[in-house]
Amino acid sequence: MAKRSLDTAISDLIQAIGLLVRRVRSAAIMSSNELSMTESLVLGRLEKEGPATTAELARAESMRPQSMGTVVAELEEQALIERSPHPSDGRQMILSITGKGAAVRASVRSAKHSWMMRAVAELSKEDQETLFAAGEILRRMVQK
Repeated sequence: MAKRSLDTAISDLIQAIGLLVRRVRSAAIMSSNELSMTESLVLGRLEKEGPATTAELARAESMRPQSMGTVVAELEEQALIERSPHPSDGRQMILSITGKGAAVRASVRSAKHSWMMRAVAELSKEDQETLFAAGEILRRMVQK
């Protein structure tokens, strides 16, 4: 493949991945769980990694603590997370995902999965095999 063709192919791949991500996100938003990207990331982090402080979440998402405080307040207002006293530092609070928050995350995952199942079902068997092989290659690329 000539340099220009490789550049064009890479640009096309980046664009296709971006479109796919937007469509999958759109399916999640349409599932009536309208969380911002940051809210969704915070819920996911609390679900996967367990309780954390606002400062820890801010660092993990490369945000200022004040900005994360706004996100946390919105999630708390929706009863998707809850605060509890920090066990060793009385000045801090620990944030945890609630049952409702976990249910919202499950609903979002389900909506994304359903959209992808419908989209993949419309492909030929050969295209499905190619797509899944490409998924494995992409996983290897990002895990390096």
